[in-house]
This record gives sequence, C-alpha cells and structure tokens, in this order.
Amino acid sequence: MYVNYIDKNPEYEGVFFVGVSTTGVFCRPTCPARKPKLEHCEFFETAQQALLASFRPCKRCRPLSHPNHVSELVQVLVDAIEKNPEKRWRDGDFRELSVDASTARRQFKKRFGMTFVEYAHARRMGLAMKQIRAGELIIEAQLSNGYESSSGFRDAFSRIMGAAPSRIEENKILSATWLDTPLGPMIAIADERALYLLEFVDRRGLEREVERLRQKTNAAIIPGRTQPITMIESELSQYFDGKLTEFKTPPQN
Repeated sequence: MYVNYIDKNPEYEGVFFVGVSTTGVFCRPTCPARKPKLEHCEFFETAQQALLASFRPCKRCRPLSHPNHVSELVQVLVDAIEKNPEKRWRDGDFRELSVDASTARRQFKKRFGMTFVEYAHARRMGLAMKQIRAGELIIEAQLSNGYESSSGFRDAFSRIMGAAPSRIEENKILSATWLDTPLGPMIAIADERALYLLEFVDRRGLEREVERLRQKTNAAIIPGRTQPITMIESELSQYFDGKLTEFKTPPQN
C-alpha cells in the first residue's frame, strides 16, 4: 500500500486511507502533500478506523469527500466537528447550520458507510483513546471528550465496537465487555465457549484488531457478557491479587 500511496495511484481511492503520525491527519492515496516515511504511516480500510485511531481528516485531500465531488454539506459538518470535536450533536445544532439532520445522515451513510452521528462519535472516541494512550487518566479523558460518566464512555466505546458486519455467518454473535484492572481497562471478546480477544484498551491498533476479528468470524460484536468473559475477569482479579499463576479460560483456537 505504501508504494501506491507514494505513487498517488488513483485506482486505490476508497480502498485505503493513510494516517500520518507526525501530523495526526489521515489522507486519501492521492493526497498532494509531501509523503511521510513508512514508519510514520498507518493504513486503514475505512475512514472510521482512522477516526477511531485518533486521526483527523486532512484539509488538503479531504478524505471524507468523494474524489470527484466535494459535498458542501459534508464539508460544513466536518469543519464544524473539527472546530469542536467534543460536541454532542442535537437537532438544534443542525438547525443553526441550516442543515437538515436526516439529509446529513443519508449523505454520510451513502458516502462513508456511517452516519454523521457515528462519525462524530468516532471522532470523540478517537480523541479520548489518544489521551489515554498518552497516559491521561480515564476519568479525565472521558470528561474532556464530552462523556459525563464512565458508563457513558464505556457505552459509546461498546456501540462503536459493536457495529455489525454486512453479513453475519449463521447469526454468530460475539460479546464484548470492558474490564477494569490495576494496570488499566481491558476489553474482552468471547462467545459462549471461548475467549477470542483480551487486550488493553489503550493499545494502539486495537480498533483495527477488533475489525479484523469481526471480518474473520463474520460475527456481530455487541456489548454483553458470556461465561468465558466472567471466568477471565475472575482469573484476572486473582492474578493481580497474587493468587493465580495459570489461566484456564478456554481460548479460541
């Protein structure tokens, strides 16, 4: 992908996006800006993945606009979010911009596969995750990004992680639960039989790892708790209390 990014290959428009760690923006493959070194690039399949990883849209290549057409409505809304990423949007906010909320929802969904509100949620969550990775306390991160309580922050995180794929294999469902530990919050994902994922929330790339798991299993990942999650939560508690050295929660093979 890096070669196609360097070559500004237009055939890859919409196929991937590039996050640049030195600037904090994400771009389309044909961005005219000076290309960064490979070690400063992160590649994403969707704009939502880039947003969740705390990158903001590049103002030069406008990755949230169609390659051949810049929607004035979309740009107005994207600019409004960048002016105040922590804002929690309500109907009155759309009226102040002379924008119809249902029109905004349709245009975002058609072009980016997510509604405007989902975009706003992803942007806020990405900023919060960035602050957590930088060492900021969970409570400080959630409050500075518009989440009035820890439950609100966790619910927003769960909703984003719980987006279902276009096709669910045999109605397969995976449950995701937020677990608090002395070393920081973790996310556990499991079905009724085995644990699929256990990872710290602040680990960079977690969003893409969850998305790969979703695509690999063709499963919906929704907030919930299963027996393996309850088991690993108990074992983690015992481990951090110094009472456990071997984990027996069954992993997914």
